[in-house]
Amino acid sequence: MDERLAAAEAALKAGRGEDAIALLVELLSADPGQPAPVYRALLVQLYRASRLQEGATWGQAGAERFPRDFEILNILGVFYRRLFRYPEALAALDKAVRLAPNNGSVLSNRGNVLLDMDDGVRGEAVFAKLVRADPRNSEYQRQLGRALLKQDKRAAAMTRFRQAVAVKKDNIDAWMDMIGLATEDARVAETEALIDRGLEANPDHPRLLEARAVVLRRAGQARRCEAYLLELLPRMETAGWLHYQLGNIVADFDRPRANIHLRRAVELELDKPDYLMALIESLERTRDGDEGANIEESYQLALRAMAFHTTSPGHLKVLNETLIRVCDFDALSKLGDFASLGRGWANSNRHTALLKQLAQVKTLDDRYELLEQHRIWARHAEAAAARNPIHQSAPRSAGGKIRLGFMSSDLRQHPVGYFALPLFEQVDAERFEIYCYSFYQGEHADRLQEFFASKSTAYRWNPDMTSRDAAQLIADDGLDMLIELGGSTHMNRLDVMAYRPAPKQASWLGYPHSAGLSTIDYLICDPFNTPPRRDLLVEQPLLMPHSWIALGRMVFSESHVITPGLPQDRAGTITFGTANNPHKYNRETLELWSRVLAAVPGSRFMFIRPEGGSASFRRHMLAEFGRHGIAPERIVFSTVRGAHMPFYNELDISLDTLPLTGGTTTTESLWMGVPVVSLIGEAFFERLSGSILANSGLADLATEDKDAFVRIATDLAGDRPRRETLRHSLREQIKAGPLGQTEQFARDFYDLIARTVRPAG
Repeated sequence: MDERLAAAEAALKAGRGEDAIALLVELLSADPGQPAPVYRALLVQLYRASRLQEGATWGQAGAERFPRDFEILNILGVFYRRLFRYPEALAALDKAVRLAPNNGSVLSNRGNVLLDMDDGVRGEAVFAKLVRADPRNSEYQRQLGRALLKQDKRAAAMTRFRQAVAVKKDNIDAWMDMIGLATEDARVAETEALIDRGLEANPDHPRLLEARAVVLRRAGQARRCEAYLLELLPRMETAGWLHYQLGNIVADFDRPRANIHLRRAVELELDKPDYLMALIESLERTRDGDEGANIEESYQLALRAMAFHTTSPGHLKVLNETLIRVCDFDALSKLGDFASLGRGWANSNRHTALLKQLAQVKTLDDRYELLEQHRIWARHAEAAAARNPIHQSAPRSAGGKIRLGFMSSDLRQHPVGYFALPLFEQVDAERFEIYCYSFYQGEHADRLQEFFASKSTAYRWNPDMTSRDAAQLIADDGLDMLIELGGSTHMNRLDVMAYRPAPKQASWLGYPHSAGLSTIDYLICDPFNTPPRRDLLVEQPLLMPHSWIALGRMVFSESHVITPGLPQDRAGTITFGTANNPHKYNRETLELWSRVLAAVPGSRFMFIRPEGGSASFRRHMLAEFGRHGIAPERIVFSTVRGAHMPFYNELDISLDTLPLTGGTTTTESLWMGVPVVSLIGEAFFERLSGSILANSGLADLATEDKDAFVRIATDLAGDRPRRETLRHSLREQIKAGPLGQTEQFARDFYDLIARTVRPAG
């Protein structure tokens, strides 16, 4: 026997797996002609050490040398599966099955790959054969259930899961499959009953205890979930999962406490990527304390987390959003391509992630791909609604007032609330009854929310409610039309629209793209922001005559004082800038801004953003401008959140982002007398600023050409008289136009809805 083989065997007996691997690799590298058991021994140790890529390489070498060794082919298939190389895994396992057609391990591994590939039909054939051969095998029963579920044979799948736990009561995966199936169907009571049964059979099992928290959270019962976890905490203080779930559930209303629990979860279980990702996400969203420091810590943790090479859509979403906050474009490019990322998020019910895709659009094909990503999400949402439909209320008698519903968790002190305000200040009470639906997780109503409630026939505020129950509540109100305002942004429930709780449904204001649902009939827009290519919208455009928005008094008030004179005189140079969110930035935007700065010697650029407090954001911005010859001293960072309006007094000209333009920021800039230069594109989200400028009498500041963008900005910088005029007259000009005539806007809006609900003739 070779000395290295003897030493490897001794190392294996002593439990020194890494030493054994090194010796076996050295042996096979020197003499590939070793017998098959040597290859098998190395592959087993590589698998145990999670050295998957090496395992695949040595497994392929072993399979080439021993093409009829089904054990080598079997483990090679497992390596490929763990590397998500499913076609190669299936090819290896198909060969193994031909050599050992009745081997349970080979068949089971092949079946698992088929399920990974969402091939429920062939997966069912594999596991049905295994169940016939061994009906008392709990795992075979469970996997057969999973194969049936892939085909949407839900009742049959549940039967198999029940058989799996009947055979083996501690098959926790089968319990979790049952719980997951019941959760998908929004059967909260049945789900909790299943958890109770599972805990009777497996007392205090952490996965089952955690499952209850997940079920309550997904059911929208945040306060009940928190109480449940706090009750467990004294006797399970060292349970990482408990701190993880507690951090998640309190994050919406107590972010500092959430961070404490999430840090504790990471400390307790360093090897759990989910816990680290949750902490990264929470820090990125923390507005308390030093926001720049929070962003920086989140980013540094994200760089560490990228070493996991995760493919989880949820993890990729967190990394994507964190890297975007500091504009690390190089790291972002490593997460995946536009189509793969977007479709992964859409297929995993992460509509919120699609907002961050808008700024990544470059071509017409990208625009259509983005539309399809929204449709993919929508098909899943509509299928879920169809599985557990609501009871539609009987139609109300003809005549009477129109019942109009607004659904948004942002009907409060929030940009959506500010723009919706004119409709509530000028309610057409003779023709309309107004119903509002909010799922806001805050503890108390602010004064704007109280105002909305006072102007509504009914203001339904239900933070602890499932989407299906919310849809049923809305249906029971017998609306004529429901308008959702929030898209899928934080605390909103876009999937309620999939149940069609109202006969006519529309989107407006909160999300700058088609939601994707076929159950949303209309998108309220205007002649300027409606895409020329109508197939870039899922919904039918419902056109306001002039502007799709008007400026509510809460933000656009005289209390925001415009400093007399020009910022140029106070700073000694022209200052360009932006207050737009970094999720709208990309290298094309920064290159265009750099071209403007290069064309106006001595000018500077100001970021009015809290991200300026992050050293990494500043470093990346300076590097991007530096690539185009702009010196660091020409870039200024004003670190502010919320109280940013006075900083417009330091800007001469705002430069818009592309392709996703500003909206709120564009109106704020104009209100403060600061002109905005914008690029108009083909899709709805590329035309928002163009609409605002046109309705402010500044259509000439929007263009479809990048060279013209630079020329407009340069000419404006040189046109001191015009900037002086705009600085001191633009606010009055806006107030006299469509954006400022809130009474006329409200009349136009209610007339449009009335014609849509009750068309003439």
